[in-house]
Amino acid sequence: MSDFNFLLFGAYPYIALAICLIGSWARFDLSQYSWKTGSSQMLSNTRMRLASNLFHIGILFILCGHFVGLLMPEALYHHFISSGAKQLLAMVSGGFFGILCLIGLVLLIHRRLTDARVRATSNGSDVMILFVLLAQLVLGLLTIVASTGHMDGSVMVLLGTWAQSLVTLQPVKAAAAIESVGLIYKLHVLLGVTLFVLFPFTRLVHIVSAPVWYLGRRYQIVRQKGVKPAMPRAQRPRGYEAPARETAAPAAAPGYATAKSKSPV
Repeated sequence: MSDFNFLLFGAYPYIALAICLIGSWARFDLSQYSWKTGSSQMLSNTRMRLASNLFHIGILFILCGHFVGLLMPEALYHHFISSGAKQLLAMVSGGFFGILCLIGLVLLIHRRLTDARVRATSNGSDVMILFVLLAQLVLGLLTIVASTGHMDGSVMVLLGTWAQSLVTLQPVKAAAAIESVGLIYKLHVLLGVTLFVLFPFTRLVHIVSAPVWYLGRRYQIVRQKGVKPAMPRAQRPRGYEAPARETAAPAAAPGYATAKSKSPV
């Protein structure tokens, strides 16, 4: 095993994870107002609902499929499915949801680049992360094409061994497992690890956001203009008379005497 292979697939994943965790903690602690999705739906709703739904449905299934497929040990899933059948299932389901995600992502990119209002509120990282996701998605779909040349599931087992070895803190074993796989798989894995590096510096942080603080916040009093209060005003007791107000006489201007105080000549 070469040192370069160990650096990319044995050490780099831990470096990327450290950057992701420390960078996310620092951003949340120092710049909480930037921890948001930066939704542009209020600026332009054109094709937003279709594109967003296709992208998010596809990406959520893909992430869940990768998590289960890579981290489930071979001895566990062999009780109900073989490696070849698992690969075929991953190819069919991953291809379907990958195409859905690709259509939604292309629509989102086209909207962000062509809509003047959305473009004006976008920064460089917003556009950059969309194209990185596009490249990663295309690489993932290309791995499906490459997998048609070996339907025995051997490459999937090696990729699973790589991920499981990283989780169990065995970087040497992880790098050795992935060394023999094809280039397209290595590029897909490498760019996927790089997404962890980009995570704390882009809007991807909204993936781990949840309105937890909303459950413990105080109630907000909201009043509408022109709406009478729900509680009626207290009525004055019967026989109540308001005290008469005393009207004070206007003060005389300085230097002038009033009529009663005027001295006879």
